[in-house]
Amino acid sequence: QVQLVESGGGLVQAGGSLRLACAASARTFSSYAMGWFRQAPGKEREFVAAIRWSGGNTYYADSVKGRFTISRDNAKNTVYLQMNRLKPEDTAVYYCAADSLLGRAGTTRLEYDYWGQGTQVTVSS
Repeated sequence: QVQLVESGGGLVQAGGSLRLACAASARTFSSYAMGWFRQAPGKEREFVAAIRWSGGNTYYADSVKGRFTISRDNAKNTVYLQMNRLKPEDTAVYYCAADSLLGRAGTTRLEYDYWGQGTQVTVSS
């Protein structure tokens, strides 16, 4: 089984930065596509970013493109989300997800079969 643990969330002022990390337990992590999703109060969980196993293909929601960067270190079984120029509307619980079956770095929740517990990101105005 795959276990995912997010870290790095917290409170930051608008315009600031945070880096989230997601550590995976799987020995075959390097073959997984990884994604980040977020869910704000009263809203559906939405796609943020995804990365294929090689790290050479990344995908971003329009709302974060140019501000967020997803990356991975397969040797450490870890995926990161660097968040810059944060806005109050970025406030949400951020979830790490893994696609261990197809590794296609999709944008929908159904494509991911493992999820972390989430980490809170709060951006103050």
